[in-house]
Amino acid sequence: MDIDRILEKQRRFFESGRTLSVSFRIRMLQRLYNAVKRYEAQIGQALTCDLGKSDFEGFMCETGLVLSEISYMIKHTPRFARGQAVPTPLSQFAAMSFRKPSPYGSVLILSPWNYPFLLTLDPLVDAIAAGNTAIVKPSAYSPATSSVIAELIGECFPASYVAVVTGGRRENTELLRKKFDLVFFTGSQAVGKEVLRHAAETLTPAVLELGGKSPCIVDETAKIRLAAKRIVFGKYLNCGQTCVAPDYILCHASVKERLVEELVRQIKSQYGRDPLGNPDYGKIVNEKHFDRLMGLMDADRIVVGGDSDRAKLRIAPTVMDRITWDDAVMQEEIFGPILPILTFDHWTEVFHLLAAKQKPLALYLFTQDKGRAREAVARLSFGGGCINDVVIHLATSEMGFGGVGESGMGAYHGRDGFNAFSHTKSIVDKKTWMDLPVRYQPYRKRPYSGLLHRLLK
Repeated sequence: MDIDRILEKQRRFFESGRTLSVSFRIRMLQRLYNAVKRYEAQIGQALTCDLGKSDFEGFMCETGLVLSEISYMIKHTPRFARGQAVPTPLSQFAAMSFRKPSPYGSVLILSPWNYPFLLTLDPLVDAIAAGNTAIVKPSAYSPATSSVIAELIGECFPASYVAVVTGGRRENTELLRKKFDLVFFTGSQAVGKEVLRHAAETLTPAVLELGGKSPCIVDETAKIRLAAKRIVFGKYLNCGQTCVAPDYILCHASVKERLVEELVRQIKSQYGRDPLGNPDYGKIVNEKHFDRLMGLMDADRIVVGGDSDRAKLRIAPTVMDRITWDDAVMQEEIFGPILPILTFDHWTEVFHLLAAKQKPLALYLFTQDKGRAREAVARLSFGGGCINDVVIHLATSEMGFGGVGESGMGAYHGRDGFNAFSHTKSIVDKKTWMDLPVRYQPYRKRPYSGLLHRLLK
């Protein structure tokens, strides 16, 4: 595929001004919505092929969320795209001031394999709503879904407007060497650093949605049974291959034994006594990640799970106890169905323990103490999260989703997504029916000094 030729066509398409029309953007979003509905069965089959997702999970966590984002943008894009009047200082009388969002132009969207449909289409929806053209590069690790995306987008849009580039590292490298107006990347911290290095070469703005070790804090006041139920859901969804999954539990020592018992009970309740035989339980994406995860497990510390089927790339939901911060499982983002448990004795320890760690993409706190909840939200730095639940904060278009520090920069979903793919221009519209002479030279012996000091104070 000739990337230079596609990019040049997209630049000409953008320069034609067609994407600036709000009505055009709405038509394109409606066209995409209809295409996703038509391809719903193929999308579900592709997600099953790539990651073992059931039809229900595939719709709940991917296709349905994409449709929801498109619907939201169809409804709200006219309002988001309007200019916004702001007060004008008296010193600039007579004038009107306003802010106007404008599309960046030609954008590049690089997406990961763990939620290959959602994390490719969601940013594309926001880019279209904001009035950009786009080149989309899905992951090579989810080839079935990438193929469906390429077919869907190819049927929906001309390549001069939205194009899909498939392939692996070579195509990624080639794309990153091109000059785009914005790069949007979702993936690992290691690759995110490479993306940012390339973007810096051309001073291209970038949005990075990365990952990290997202803690799940459980204090002694938490409703342990409900906490375990919700943690098990969020941790083992998509076989743990979720960027905002609870990476580890940090619980009060006094409730650890009860929590472990409930986690074991909930794993059996939700996944059955033989999770590897559960048709609705997913698989690890490939052998490389399977072997990495198996290397993180210590058989002596497993309290439930640990079973695996290499031929089917399945690892049972696993809980590990008696873990320390120095263990191998605590040295990297797990991104799989392994849940280590650490403890603390006093609430104030939590802040000291986490302050020394990288800023996570998500943080979860289970507590009945509202004061502690407020304190944790205020004092701890993290991308987003939940109180008394996990992962659900990203399933809404009403709040932005993104990281902070090592877990990313920028946010998207809903209005935040529209803003991520827009540059807001600040405009002063100065009137011509009068012109105050106070700002013009010569400055000496002017009668306006007192007036100027009163205006600019």
